[in-house]
Amino acid sequence: MMAPTIHMNGTGRQRLLSDAIAAGDAVLAAIERLAAAAPNARDYYPLGPTAYRTAAAEHDGRVERLRSVYRELAELAEAIADG
Repeated sequence: MMAPTIHMNGTGRQRLLSDAIAAGDAVLAAIERLAAAAPNARDYYPLGPTAYRTAAAEHDGRVERLRSVYRELAELAEAIADG
């Protein structure tokens, strides 16, 4: 991961860190909202025997992509804090 270099002509460490943490918090909130919107099998059974599994797999993929972004932001925050 490419972390910023902290120096006197750039953005201060505290600002960079607080921005990364705030972005991570927003992604975490999105993960929680997305988890609450998980597919329910009763909404898919009229579409056939595999429809729910397909919808659930798509949903899981969306959640995992957000988790990946969250992990990247946590790694960035750690690099800024250590930098």
